[in-house]
Amino acid sequence: MRNITVSVDDELYHQARIKAAERRSTVSALVREYLTGLVEEESSFDQLQREQNELIAKIRTEHPGFSGAARLTRDEVHERRAVR
Repeated sequence: MRNITVSVDDELYHQARIKAAERRSTVSALVREYLTGLVEEESSFDQLQREQNELIAKIRTEHPGFSGAARLTRDEVHERRAVR
């Protein structure tokens, strides 16, 4: 296990010790918990990529045979189904 040194002002350190005591913990344990959560947290890019993949999978399931590469003719693109 590595030791790290963090410099904080006296007031912040005092408040951190109070929080740690309230949780029956130590300042080091609070910092360790925070860093662990930070590292395990899904990045916003990873989250967007996961959501995109889920959406693509849903579209493929609900619309089999659909492909974004499929080309429509000009007439198909402009075809209108008017309600009369």
